[in-house]
Amino acid sequence: MTRYGIKDNQVRAFNKMIRISHQKLNLVCDMVRGLPVDRAVDVLKFSKKRVSDEVLKTLLSAVANAEHNKNLPVDTLFIKEIWCGKALTMKRIMAGPRGSARPILKPFSNLTIVLESGVAPEKKKTKKVTK
Repeated sequence: MTRYGIKDNQVRAFNKMIRISHQKLNLVCDMVRGLPVDRAVDVLKFSKKRVSDEVLKTLLSAVANAEHNKNLPVDTLFIKEIWCGKALTMKRIMAGPRGSARPILKPFSNLTIVLESGVAPEKKKTKKVTK
């Protein structure tokens, strides 16, 4: 039985209103997409991106949801889907030259992680073309 589009062997977690643009958050999401959970945790812990801590927190929340709510084995979990989207944008004003105003946009993002229990599909390796 599916509920809200997720299956019995899947679990999800949200993190809303992260104070970073969705383009920067998507770079971190691309690093861990499709990885097993233990490998993704290692990648996020050693990442130099500022938002990797928020992604790690959301990933660990999804693992806790899988363990507590659905009794799924943690060692078989992998990241089935991970995506981010725009939330609100705070608009501020900075003084500009000759009494004018310059806008400052402070974007927020939402993050969703879907974990699945089973065997992670292998990523396709692309060959580098050298000229």
